[in-house]
Amino acid sequence: MAATRLMPSEESQALIEMTREVCRKELAPHVDAFEREGGFPEHAFRTLGELGLLSLPYPEEFGGGGQPYEVYLQVVEEIATVWMSVAVGVSVHALTCYPVAEYGTDEQRERLLPDMLSGAWLGGYCLSEADSGSDVGSMATRADRDGDGYRLHGAKMWISHAGHANFYTTFARTSDDGSHGLTCFVVPADAPGLSFGKPEDKMGLHGDPVAQVIFDDTPVSADRRIGAEGQGMPIALHALDNGRLGIAAAATGLAQSALNVAAAYAKERKQFGRAIADFQGLAFLLADMEAAVTSARATYLHAARLKDAGRPYTKEASVAKLIATDAAMRVTTDAVQVLGGYGYTRDFPVERFMREAKVTQIFEGTNQIQRLVISRQLLRERG
Repeated sequence: MAATRLMPSEESQALIEMTREVCRKELAPHVDAFEREGGFPEHAFRTLGELGLLSLPYPEEFGGGGQPYEVYLQVVEEIATVWMSVAVGVSVHALTCYPVAEYGTDEQRERLLPDMLSGAWLGGYCLSEADSGSDVGSMATRADRDGDGYRLHGAKMWISHAGHANFYTTFARTSDDGSHGLTCFVVPADAPGLSFGKPEDKMGLHGDPVAQVIFDDTPVSADRRIGAEGQGMPIALHALDNGRLGIAAAATGLAQSALNVAAAYAKERKQFGRAIADFQGLAFLLADMEAAVTSARATYLHAARLKDAGRPYTKEASVAKLIATDAAMRVTTDAVQVLGGYGYTRDFPVERFMREAKVTQIFEGTNQIQRLVISRQLLRERG
């Protein structure tokens, strides 16, 4: 059961249809094995990259797809209905490209973006640390001046694509001036002193391995610094606005997939001589699930359209992330309930969907942080 979409152009509708077909043929056959056994689905990103699906919201002049965010996010949602781990990876990659695209010099854009956007490279986003998650300004990783360049010391935690990426968009401290002392760098994967920890043993998203990224006196040339020294915090926060929309879209796709499984099962499962979908209590539960998915989609599309129109969207991005990820947790949990005992087994995918949904309420800023952002933006507007 595909989502009902109103796309802004025939081109974008064709893009959605192509995404559905590619996901069905190239991704779906591999999902169960990767999510059961773990591992990095390199083939999936290679396939999406070759089709231009890793670069959709970026300018065509640098190899991007030139698509509005409204379209890009719906592509992410479609990928998530088939493989949540890969959809999260697509969102992460888009996040890693944002600082160069928006804050890089013309020379940096021309030098870095073609490989970032062509599918040749995959990125990792190095912001969080063991003792610096929501409190970004307390990060300890340092970038010390060394002649014309820098040397990085420290470790980042929970990094998607760690050990598999070609570059790492990294935030490090260049001064002790709190949140004003952070600076952004693009660190190549082959930089000396760069190493990786053991992949975390996670509850879900086993096809999205995450690990520590460790910098041990790692040299980075000055031409890989993005923006000015001390500009890292606003770069990181603006990038996260986009990342939150990506996670909102992915969470919506995950919820849609859970709803699809639950509705199909409810029509087939017989109890007391009729399909369980005929019982009003269960039918109303499915209706609430549909309402939650539709509402989540509406919130992220509203934020995306504000962004595409060049209007502020920080508050709306946080609203979308909050609504969509809470909806994903609720809908996937309800899907397990619809399937009853079968939902609690690995014979059906809804138990995996529920495990995958949980982390969406945590990464790209916990939902408690989203409430903080929303309230501050709201009160600032009223001030």
